[in-house]
Amino acid sequence: MIFTTQLFLFVFFPSCITLYMIVNALCRIKTLETYIERYRIKDLVIIFFSLGFYMWSGVSSGLKLVLYILGIYIFSKYISACKFKRLYINIEQDNNENMHKKFYIAIIPLIISIAIVLFYLVYYKYSGIIAYLWNYAFSDNVKVHTLYAPLGLSFITFSAISYLVDIYKEKSVAGSFIDCALYILFFPKIVSGPIVLWRDFQKQISGRENSLELTIDGINRIVIGFSKKLLLADVFGQMLSKIGNSGIDQVTAIISLIIYMLQIYYDFSSYSDIAIGLSKLFGFEFKENFNFPYRSKSITEFWRRWHISLGTWFREYVYIPLGGNRKGKITTLRNLFIVFMLTGIWHGAGKNYILWGMINGGLMVLERLICEKKRYKKVPDFVKYVCTMMIVMFLWQFFRFENLSETVSMLGVVFGIIKFDRISYTWHYFLSIRTISFVIIGVLGATVLGCSKIQLKYQNFKERKVGYLIQEIVLMGLFILSICFMVNSTYSPFIYFQY
Repeated sequence: MIFTTQLFLFVFFPSCITLYMIVNALCRIKTLETYIERYRIKDLVIIFFSLGFYMWSGVSSGLKLVLYILGIYIFSKYISACKFKRLYINIEQDNNENMHKKFYIAIIPLIISIAIVLFYLVYYKYSGIIAYLWNYAFSDNVKVHTLYAPLGLSFITFSAISYLVDIYKEKSVAGSFIDCALYILFFPKIVSGPIVLWRDFQKQISGRENSLELTIDGINRIVIGFSKKLLLADVFGQMLSKIGNSGIDQVTAIISLIIYMLQIYYDFSSYSDIAIGLSKLFGFEFKENFNFPYRSKSITEFWRRWHISLGTWFREYVYIPLGGNRKGKITTLRNLFIVFMLTGIWHGAGKNYILWGMINGGLMVLERLICEKKRYKKVPDFVKYVCTMMIVMFLWQFFRFENLSETVSMLGVVFGIIKFDRISYTWHYFLSIRTISFVIIGVLGATVLGCSKIQLKYQNFKERKVGYLIQEIVLMGLFILSICFMVNSTYSPFIYFQY
């Protein structure tokens, strides 16, 4: 089920939020409050609808996910019990030789559970590439049937690992089965994030309140997300489908690069906006996932602003366990490269993603090596910004195409190396007033609106009653316009659904 569809907007979402609000209102009746709180009725409502949201992609997938959650819950309880046992032995038998054996008890179920979780991910997403590499290395003929990965499997895997590791590291405690199911199933984030750590989610499960301010803020955020997706991202997608990949001239190819750069930003950030807004309606407040990444003056800064939750996850569960920056410069650079190579592999098993991850890792390492050099510091910020955006724009093409040959072909056209014998339409046809207008709006929205001075003026403006009223009227207008686009446009899924 997609957020920006009529089924979600007019059927699923109203049903879910109405029932949740009714149960929330019943909590104010003293005779019912204890019963509702004891049996977690509000959370059960969310779990029920979240399971329905997920099972829309397939009933069997939903049933498998329930068993998956049950397995995670059982392992988490065993890890928690082992941690308690280890603590007891350390206190009571500090000088006992068997203490060291007991010390490792807790890590055994952790390793086994993570191995199972990763096996599930590898089986569905990487069986094909593993078979290909095996056949290539050993001249074998192993065949793998096409496997369709369950919806949101990568993000579910990240949540499961966060749940298990946070409990093992005692940064949080193992929750009940309802807690575990609520965390992994929570429908706003299950398909494409943002990736919320268990330690952050658990703090908000109990005692969360649905204030009027939080509800309005959530609705506004949903409207912004809908507008970015339907009025910008989908329009850019239609432009790209119209341009195509062959029979174009050099200028048209460059235009397509810019349009895709805008599309992938508005597409993914819009999903995060909707997910964060929906979460607010249920009393959860998640951290921002994007912070105007197209204002970055280096690749390092870009990845601090783009898909922030993904960077946080890799830092917590890969970079720091590898040693982070605590074991010298060489180890730090190695860890950075490993993280970005794994980031590329996480997005997909194709050569495009692996090369994309390796290039980003290499650039991060290079920036670490030269960032303190005097010559680098003397380079004007504007030059750094232009270079960074050019690199980002070219690297996004590894995401745009399914295989490396198509990516190389497009970049060849951009640099004038490849020229088609027959040009269907020149850039004059594609660079219409409509295209120019949308690109300008997209660029301004992704860059200028992130200026601290503009954001401060906007905050001061909406704090005034007149300013707040104008904001709500504008958002209402955008929402109505978005619905018109949604009704009249063709189906356009979120780009990150494939990951």
